[in-house]
Amino acid sequence: MALIVQKYGGTSVGSLDRIRNVANRIKTLRDEGNQVVAVVSAMGGVTDKLIAMTNELTSSPSEREMDVLLSTGEQQSIALVTMALQEMGVDAVSVTGRQAGIKTTGSHTRGKIDSIDPTMMQGYLDEGKVIICAGFQGLRTDGMIHTLGRGGSDLTAIAVASALKADVCQILTDVDGVYTSDPRVVKDARKLPEISYDEMLEMASSGTKVMQSRSVEFAKKYGVVFEVRSSLNNNPGTIVTEEHDQMEAVVIRGVSIERSQARITITGIPDEPGMSATILCCLADAEVNIDMIISNIAHDGLARHSFTMQSNDLGRAQAALKPVIANLSPDAELFTEAGIAKLSCVGIGMRSHVGVAAKMFKALGEAGINIGMITTSEIKVAVTVEEHQIEDAARAVHEVFGLDKAPE
Repeated sequence: MALIVQKYGGTSVGSLDRIRNVANRIKTLRDEGNQVVAVVSAMGGVTDKLIAMTNELTSSPSEREMDVLLSTGEQQSIALVTMALQEMGVDAVSVTGRQAGIKTTGSHTRGKIDSIDPTMMQGYLDEGKVIICAGFQGLRTDGMIHTLGRGGSDLTAIAVASALKADVCQILTDVDGVYTSDPRVVKDARKLPEISYDEMLEMASSGTKVMQSRSVEFAKKYGVVFEVRSSLNNNPGTIVTEEHDQMEAVVIRGVSIERSQARITITGIPDEPGMSATILCCLADAEVNIDMIISNIAHDGLARHSFTMQSNDLGRAQAALKPVIANLSPDAELFTEAGIAKLSCVGIGMRSHVGVAAKMFKALGEAGINIGMITTSEIKVAVTVEEHQIEDAARAVHEVFGLDKAPE
């Protein structure tokens, strides 16, 4: 008998028929003699509807009350899935984040899991019950309901699997697994049988929407091997696990794209210690997440900084930076650019193979695609291109590395 933790996303429980499908899948596992804990998201569209209702009432909702409101979406789902299981004769019980013992820290709407006390869940499992747990939520030390932000249900599932020492953790979604690129863009993209934590982290932070990067970080930290697979069929998915020697034989694991990027460039900055910190601290205080950063010194001896972010953060970044820039230097100027996208090549094989960037840039050049900013890590090369060219760029790079073919 295995202890299996599963996570079902909003699409998987998006209708009563899909809820029955999820209940059937859980029942099958239970009938095979397994213990099951299913972490469930809000039904597809419910969270958006709650946010829309909020926006009709106020332009500046309290984040505390948003946590109270948004947490009800998952509670609705867990009750419905539990009722469906009970109707099928399965002894099931629903638990909220608080009842699951999930303790959180951080600001409202952006919680982080601090610890889990699995006592109640373990008790239910010992009684032979199937547990349906609300994802995306926990309880702060001050007793307040707390939501975990984007990807919160994935994070809940990984954390619950770790706390209960589960034998299997499955992230069930509306896709079959992790692909070498977005199959909607690259028609011959191939599903990967396995991928390392580090590669999954880089792809998640570079636009692959299968999982949020912090869930993968948590899994890596606590050694939780998990599988990304479809909730709509029984096909094998993609195993996300520790790196092993055979993985390095594959130079590039995948190509990710991230649209809706924007760039801010600040020129005329004095080349003095602390200037970069002043700018970046200002953006941190405004809770603007920046990605690529390039800094250099111009011919006049003044510094120039460029950095990218999500387009919807551009206005907030500008508003935060303008008063700071005015105090830096009378020569300092701020320029913005939207309509760009990021293309990333990811693979742990880069550590032991040369020429990856050259091959990538040559393919883009031959496709007539101009490169903007460039950044690299040990296992990633990322560039910005014009957003209208991002799909052509992904196809060109995917082809030049032969990602449509399984490695021999």
